[in-house]
Amino acid sequence: MGKVSYSPGIEYVQGSLTKPKKVDGHSHGDYLIGTHRTAPTQNPDCTRIYVRKADVYKRTTPLTADETAARARFSAVSKAIKTRKSDLSKLSADQAAFRAQKDEPGGKKTMFAWYWMVEGQAYDAQH
Repeated sequence: MGKVSYSPGIEYVQGSLTKPKKVDGHSHGDYLIGTHRTAPTQNPDCTRIYVRKADVYKRTTPLTADETAARARFSAVSKAIKTRKSDLSKLSADQAAFRAQKDEPGGKKTMFAWYWMVEGQAYDAQH
């Protein structure tokens, strides 16, 4: 196993250091991913680097019906939220409804999460 050391001042790197570049329909290079272990341990070596092939994240199976339905739901709900947020005639009522449920058990703590809940329930009721 190789040990990783970075330049002075860089304690660790977490995430993708390099990604493959797509040119003319095919990829050049590989992923270089740095990780840093945050769990308590006796081992002082807590950084690792992994090399992954460029096509490792390429999907190998077709979309299932559930995945297609989930994507359609996400798209429809996000469009409904965008429309509802810009409708000033509903804003006061939405804010009042949000505040009323915010401190209840299981209540949504942000207005955005509340919009997702309300519009998601409306979508589910229609479909």
